Formats: sequence, C-alpha cells, structure tokens
Amino acid sequence: MNQIIKEDVNNILSADLPWNLFENKTVVVSGAAGFLPAYMVECLAELNRRLGNIRIIGLVRNIEKATLRLAHLLQDGVELFHHDISLPLPPDFPRADYVIHAASQASPKFYATDPVGTLKANSMGTAYLLDYAKDSKADGFLFFSSGDVYGQPVIFDQLLKETDFGYLDPIEVRSCYAESKRIGETMCASWAKQYRLHTTIVRPFHTYGPGMALDDGRVFADFVADILNNRDIHLKSDGSAIRPFCYLADATLGFFTVMLKGKSGSAYNVGNPDAETSIAQLAETLVKLFPEKKLSVVFEHRAADSVYLKSPVHRTCPSIEKANKLNWHPIFGIQDGFKRTIASFELQISEKNIKN
Repeated sequence: MNQIIKEDVNNILSADLPWNLFENKTVVVSGAAGFLPAYMVECLAELNRRLGNIRIIGLVRNIEKATLRLAHLLQDGVELFHHDISLPLPPDFPRADYVIHAASQASPKFYATDPVGTLKANSMGTAYLLDYAKDSKADGFLFFSSGDVYGQPVIFDQLLKETDFGYLDPIEVRSCYAESKRIGETMCASWAKQYRLHTTIVRPFHTYGPGMALDDGRVFADFVADILNNRDIHLKSDGSAIRPFCYLADATLGFFTVMLKGKSGSAYNVGNPDAETSIAQLAETLVKLFPEKKLSVVFEHRAADSVYLKSPVHRTCPSIEKANKLNWHPIFGIQDGFKRTIASFELQISEKNIKN
C-alpha cells in the first residue's frame, strides 16, 4: 500500500459512519481483487487492525492476480477463496454477516468476447449470493450495479435520478452487461421483500483511481497509461461523449455509506456530477497537467477489426441527491483526482524498481 492509498484509506475511515458494525463480523467480498472492491478490502483490513476480529473473505476467480493485488493484506484478516461466482458456493462455506457482491466483467472488451460470462456473474452469481446471505441471516448485502442500467437517456440535459430509465436493446450483445445488472437489482429488491434480507444497491458511474487496470479498454485507463509511458494520447473517436469522473476514494466512501446507512431494497447513484467532461476535454486536461512531458492529443480511427463495442450513449450523468441525504458528498475534482492516480502509479513503479 503506497502513501496515496494510505491517505485515501485513512480519509475514508475518518468519515462519520457506524464502522463498529463490522466488529466481530465476517465480511464476504466477491471479486475482491477487482478495481472497485479492492479499495473496500483495503479499508476493511485497516479497520481490522484498529478494531480487531473482522474476518474478510475474498472470493476470487483468478487466485494469482488476487494474491498479487492483496498480498500485503493477508496478515490483516483477509483470506482468499478461489471460486467462480457463477457456480453455487460449497455447502461448508462459512456464514457471513455482510456480503459485498462486486464480481463482474465491467470492461467493455469483455462484452464482445465473453458476453455469457458477463451475464452469469451478474445474474446467476447474484442469485447464489443472495441465497447464501439469506441462509447466513446476514445483516447486509451490497450489490454493485452500474450507471449503465439507465440505457440511453430520454432527456440528455438532465441529471439521472434513480427512477429515470432510457432505452436499452436487450438483443444487442453489448446489453449483456446492463441487462444483467438490471436483473441483479430486481433480485435484490425481491429478496429484500420476500425474505426481509437487507439489500442495498450502488450504481457507480465512471470511476478511476489507484489500482485500476491500465489495459482494461476504458479510455480514461488508456489515458493514464499514456501519461505514465510518456506517450501522446490517441483518441479513437471524436471525443465528444460526455462522462462524469469520480475518484476511487470518493466512490468507496459512497459504497460504504450506502451499505451501512442505505434503505433496504433501494438503489443509489455513486458518481461525481461536478466532474463531468467530454472525453476529448479529459485528454487535453491530462496532457496539460504534465507540461514537462510535452505530450499531445492525437485523433485517429479505431481499427475495423477491433473487438471494442462502443457505447451508443452520448451523455450520462447522475443525480446524487439521494446519496447526499445519507451525508455522502464527493470532494475530488478531475485535476486533483487524476494527479493522485498518476502519482500512485509512479510510486508503485518506483517501489518495484527499488526491489528489483
């Protein structure tokens, strides 16, 4: 854990939340080594250092990748369990007090190459984990949905509230992600109604920060990789699509806030509408943040044989009024957030070079 991540974790845990609810409890996190849930695991491990007796079980499909990402936490209450979440948990798996279901193929590069795998984690995986949480008599279940559930907004110039929905074609292969997130949400609401299981849902929008995979196919990850490698940023579109960008520490605090204070069976947007910009403007901003690198933004056409499935949505931006009422407010703007992100990767590279 480098200094940037340490600062983020300490800031998150300084928030006025009932952290003591995790004391003497078992927390199961699916997809624990993934970009978003890994920061929650970092926080839970630090909380265990402070409170003690928190058992954190990470369900991971790729044990080698998970060990690499979370190795420094394995002495702090974190255990890794190799499991494909599209299959039921073994019958002797320990009960949990809290379940965080974040296992998902969120990168657009998987929507064309593995749409079935994308669907299974969000649908079958959700059903299996909800039943497991019900049988465990868990205190809480947090489901990671997505801002993609809104589809193509009907009105482009308004912020999306949790009750707004647009067009989504169910037979478009790219819909494998958004449609399966939609059914996952319905499952959470249904288990809450029928079994009185306390379920909450977060809908993250575009989130970036330390630890994100720089090769996962999303443009902002590509941009950070270009900056780190002193390459010009190459845009494979006109860059006119508009997105809100939320720094990971802000988003993580939002996830915990919804989990610990949210209404059962409800969904909450987690994003930063104050950090909304076009893709082209984001590229220009990042280049200007590092003038000493003398980089440029270059526009080019995407290769005809690319497996990347472009989103048809021009603008999507959340209203976070509902999460604000839980006293969650993102604080990092684009410049500060991306500076911290790039600084974190530079520290990681520096530490790796020192070890070698």
